[in-house]
Amino acid sequence: MSRLSSSSSVIAVLGPTNTGKTHLAVQRMCSYTSGVIGFPLRLLAREVYDRVVEIKGADRVALITGEEKILPEKAQYFLCTAESMPMNRDFAFAALDEVQLGCDRERGHVFTDRLLNLRGREETMFLGSDALRPLLRRLIPGIEIVSRPRFSTLSYSGPTKLSRLPPRSAVVAFSAEEVYATAEMLRRLRGGAAVVMGALSPRTRNAQVEMFQAGEVNYLVATDAIGMGLNMDVTHVAFASLSKFDGRQVRRLTIPEMAQIAGRAGRYQRDGSFGVLQWPGETLEFREEEVSAIEEHHFSPAEYLYWREGQPDVSRLDALIASLERKPGLPLLRAAPESYDLAVLHKLAEDPVIKDRARSSLAVKRLWAVCGLPDFRKTGIEAHSRLVRRIFGYLTEGNGYLPVSWFADEIVKLDNVQGDVPTLSERLAGIRIWAYIAHRSDWLENPAKWAERTRALEEKLSDALHERLTQRFVDRRTSILMQDMGKAALDMLPTEFSEDGVVLVGGESIGRLDGFSFHVDPAARHGDMKRLHAAAERRLGGELTRRAKALQEDEDKAFSLLTAKG
Repeated sequence: MSRLSSSSSVIAVLGPTNTGKTHLAVQRMCSYTSGVIGFPLRLLAREVYDRVVEIKGADRVALITGEEKILPEKAQYFLCTAESMPMNRDFAFAALDEVQLGCDRERGHVFTDRLLNLRGREETMFLGSDALRPLLRRLIPGIEIVSRPRFSTLSYSGPTKLSRLPPRSAVVAFSAEEVYATAEMLRRLRGGAAVVMGALSPRTRNAQVEMFQAGEVNYLVATDAIGMGLNMDVTHVAFASLSKFDGRQVRRLTIPEMAQIAGRAGRYQRDGSFGVLQWPGETLEFREEEVSAIEEHHFSPAEYLYWREGQPDVSRLDALIASLERKPGLPLLRAAPESYDLAVLHKLAEDPVIKDRARSSLAVKRLWAVCGLPDFRKTGIEAHSRLVRRIFGYLTEGNGYLPVSWFADEIVKLDNVQGDVPTLSERLAGIRIWAYIAHRSDWLENPAKWAERTRALEEKLSDALHERLTQRFVDRRTSILMQDMGKAALDMLPTEFSEDGVVLVGGESIGRLDGFSFHVDPAARHGDMKRLHAAAERRLGGELTRRAKALQEDEDKAFSLLTAKG
């Protein structure tokens, strides 16, 4: 990417969530002849890609992530994850979202590299938290900084029991187990919840969000991935916990992390609230200074960013490791902790066979690329290193490509839509690895064929996972009953009467109307009986009146007297 020229400008648009920063960047990009925006999540890149396609047309817009590439021949506008941005290509406009992630121990060095080296020919825009203001002024002389106020207010509402959680709420948890347990309880208490996690494919995530947006469920349970700009109609955010495991230890969330998540409440000019879930026997509470900082959007300035050499020396294996471990030259930058890819490289560098094969610059470059394969399955360094070692072995023998039979067999093992939520989630994580590999054009013969094959299987598994998530975490009848308790629901949820007397509310059976007698569906849970009777009382008035009128208007010959048996 070209360096900043005298005629170009660098702008930082800073502020809390719900300030329209990403919307502004998309508008600015679309006003130029070409542009690129980097995002922290594949899901967010995909969401904005869809928006830009509507504006510019599919033939002019590209999507590049580790596992997904849509690259039309005449593409001018690129939406990418930060790691996948084409840094050697010239764009009129360039932007990076969530630049405060330069403070993140795991991925911070990527965002810092983009901050220092990403430049658009005519305009460069960095979006993020106001906490970066002092650092940006010192790192990029002459940068223009624009502050954006939040469109709506955000207020703390205190602890709330799960049973009393207001509609259109998102519960944020910090592990898959916590997400599933909370969604299970919401199913029993409130009819169910949609589930959103960073590990979901865009297809599954979109299907779950659509269910929430359409009002089929009133609750959403998500990991902290929800904090990274995903747009949903949420009015309240409830924290299931205020601590998380960060890869090294369980620690309390930082105030900026809390604010990023809480800020998903409210949309545009509609106010939002945040609070904590009140669990039996537990005391979970925000501290006074945390509430004040989140409500007033005042955070301590960031003191440093993590850095690692973005273009390491690949002439020799030892030179590669040395350049990746080099200390930054600026006091505002701190050497990044050993990340996953570097840990894998250290592991493989101990292997004599790997060292022997990584003698040329091309082989070293290829080894470093293979070490970047994400461990989507979360198998750990040992197991993941074995996979990386095997891939590098194949790439440095024979024709230099992965064996088609081996690659195809690994895909076939995952082509199974049977199983529960964890099983399907594991297969989906597995196919993400092979999709990532399929998008490396120099690792496979005919990569386009395998990219399409892995994409089709990911969609197949995604649809199956959405179905299982809905089956497990949504009780449609209970959800209908909870909606029916609202006054507006009388208009929203249609009541139908089948020929055999079954009463349907929103397409779900609540019981049977025999003449003038209503009988609750015998298959209903005991806890739903009162709700079913209440729903019938609210909805059967018109039908009973119609039947009474028909009875009154019938001729005498339509009546007969029957003698009761027994």
